[in-house]
Amino acid sequence: MTTAVGTTPQSPPRPPVVPDRRRTGPRAWATRAPLLPALVFLIAVTQLPFVATLVISLFDWNSLNPDKRAFAGLDNYASVFTDTALRESVLTTILLTAGVVLATVVLGLGLALLLDRTFFGRGLVRTLLITPFLIVPVSAALLWKHALYNPEYGLLNGALSGLGELFGDTSPSQPDWIADMPLLAVIAALVWQWTPFMMLILLAGLQSRPAEVVEAARLDGASAWQTFRYLTLPHLRRYLELGVLLGAVYIVQNFDAVFTLTAGGLGTANLPYTIYQTFYQAHEYGLASAAGVVVVIGTIVIATFALRTVSSLFSEEANRA
Repeated sequence: MTTAVGTTPQSPPRPPVVPDRRRTGPRAWATRAPLLPALVFLIAVTQLPFVATLVISLFDWNSLNPDKRAFAGLDNYASVFTDTALRESVLTTILLTAGVVLATVVLGLGLALLLDRTFFGRGLVRTLLITPFLIVPVSAALLWKHALYNPEYGLLNGALSGLGELFGDTSPSQPDWIADMPLLAVIAALVWQWTPFMMLILLAGLQSRPAEVVEAARLDGASAWQTFRYLTLPHLRRYLELGVLLGAVYIVQNFDAVFTLTAGGLGTANLPYTIYQTFYQAHEYGLASAAGVVVVIGTIVIATFALRTVSSLFSEEANRA
């Protein structure tokens, strides 16, 4: 094929784009039909109860006086933010969540850096460190309450007695850990259980580092601290954000540790436990439902940021591949 001098050869015309009707046709519905029972079940067990909770939150409803049930509008939501007990529970929830998340991030990062090294028995150590996360939350709280915190036969006071005898103190102090420091006792139990979760996330981030970049930094004479500060920490930023967000989602909703260790007493009642008290003990269905809706909305906000972080991680891994 020849072309005239000074003219540009033209590419052959593209065929017209035919819309793919298989996505909306009978074949598409045939492939989606097996998923419909699961979708219906998911809606039935999650969305319908939430809609019912949302409706109940608009009523002044005490089960002890069912005849006085009346529409209250947004009054219950106003009470959530003005009631003294609920406000204190919100503050306790913030302190509990912040304390647990910060402690688990620091400890999880340290353990992840340890497990990122090669040493004898690393698989066994990793398995043992993951074990607390696999224990049922109520069982973990009972373990701390009776095996560690008990003032008469707990391991903590036993260790204090052993240290006292070692240094010549025949009658060391035997503190009641839950009564003397209730919020710290709950935080310690949750930190022990959730540190492995944070460790796994950060260990995955460490193992995704480009090995050649770290090796080049070592050959250039960078110290361990410089490598951690300028290479490891920036690389772990997304994983740290993901761990903080997911940890906050789980700890905000925690009920087991507070219920088992302190039964909400001594200033440890967080928002989920206060909702439990309002619903099952005070029988204020409307107020408890409004507080539950507030918790769900807060959790959705945090989860949205977590999903964005996960999406950015996947995008970075795809671009790197």
